[in-house]
Amino acid sequence: MEALEKKILMEGRVLTGNILKVDSFLNHQMDPLLMQAIGQEFARRFAGDSVTKILTLEASGIAPALFTGLALGVPVLFAKKTAAGNMDPLTYSADVYSYTRNRTYTIRVSRNYLSAADRILIIDDFLARGQAVLGMAELIGQAGASLAGAGIVIEKGFQDGGAIVRQKGIRVESLAIIKDMTNGQITFS
Repeated sequence: MEALEKKILMEGRVLTGNILKVDSFLNHQMDPLLMQAIGQEFARRFAGDSVTKILTLEASGIAPALFTGLALGVPVLFAKKTAAGNMDPLTYSADVYSYTRNRTYTIRVSRNYLSAADRILIIDDFLARGQAVLGMAELIGQAGASLAGAGIVIEKGFQDGGAIVRQKGIRVESLAIIKDMTNGQITFS
């Protein structure tokens, strides 16, 4: 997606540890026109997959997931990283390790919102090591739902997550795949 790649080159910053900081338009402050285009592109790519629901992980995946849900006309569900006092006690849960935060989260979704009748599309902001996608796929499996695939805004192609997820048989559609970030210079596949 050309508009996304241009935005990454203009506003993205490479930090120590292969971290790409895109908080000016994707995961702190959001560009609604870009989010709308991202949602429309994911909807185009998964148009024939009978998606009934979008699943993402709080919080950075919510904006692209919501715009994708709007474009597909389906509900959006997000897995929570922390238990809340008002959350339904009957949940599906999976452990997900975050390399960025250097900690493991137990992600949860209410059993009321995910069922065997669902065909789920995962949407997430980044794919680096694959842990978030695999954790969400585990939730989908616990519910007996089917997985249409994963729509990723930015994939770090130089890390192993994409290969790991694809080896599990999960269809991955990434809008921008970064090939390299050496010396702060971003190049795309």
